[in-house]
Amino acid sequence: MTEKPGITGHWDIDPSHSRLGFSTRHAMVSRVRGAFNDVSGFADIAEDLADSNAEVIIQTASVDTRSADRDTHLRSADFFDVDAYPEIRFVSSAIDEVDEGSYIVTGDLTIRAMTKTVSIPLELIGVESDPDGNVRAGLEGSRRIDRKDWGVTWNTKLDSGGVLVSDKITLEFELSLIKNVAEAAPADSSETAGGDEADETAPPAPKPPESAPAAEPAGKEFPPPPPVKPADKPAEKAPEATQPDAEPSGNGLGKLFGLR
Repeated sequence: MTEKPGITGHWDIDPSHSRLGFSTRHAMVSRVRGAFNDVSGFADIAEDLADSNAEVIIQTASVDTRSADRDTHLRSADFFDVDAYPEIRFVSSAIDEVDEGSYIVTGDLTIRAMTKTVSIPLELIGVESDPDGNVRAGLEGSRRIDRKDWGVTWNTKLDSGGVLVSDKITLEFELSLIKNVAEAAPADSSETAGGDEADETAPPAPKPPESAPAAEPAGKEFPPPPPVKPADKPAEKAPEATQPDAEPSGNGLGKLFGLR
């Protein structure tokens, strides 16, 4: 599968365009065909087929053979016992490519709570895009099983010695799978601003506060303040020269006349 472009990925069964059916002999002379109308499942196909897996789930009450009476009998405890076992389940354990476009899917088939390993050959019909843009893969195949291996043993003998319902059942697979395409990556937040899903613009980072002066370590001794220079004292006035007391003008005359 990995050699075909676009085959890897997750695929879901499209029940409206798929058929999981069966056929068997009735009264040893005719063939009765039926199918299950309620089917779901998926296939995860990896680049390395060893890492691939698939699962199919069938609702047993959806059995349809175009006969209401026969369908009621098939839903009873004689066959599928839908009340006790509402599902048939297949879970793959290996997917191998045996030829170009031909595969063997091996896994566990559980019917009526009994599990047996079966291998189912499938042919890849093709991979195409439909008008709706879906990528589809088509697979077909069949596998014969013995219903008694899963505890489905009811029968009625015929007068000829044969049985009403053959123990050999042919399983028929006609599958249409739709590729599950991954969604596109979300748009950039700048393009979706204002939408419900847009990321809010982060507020600007607060401006860091200006660095405060580092605190002086405790106990540190500070140098003594510089001595205050005393203000200059006003210059002392030079002592004025003492003038000798002026002698009275009469003294000179007295000296002159010897009066002193």
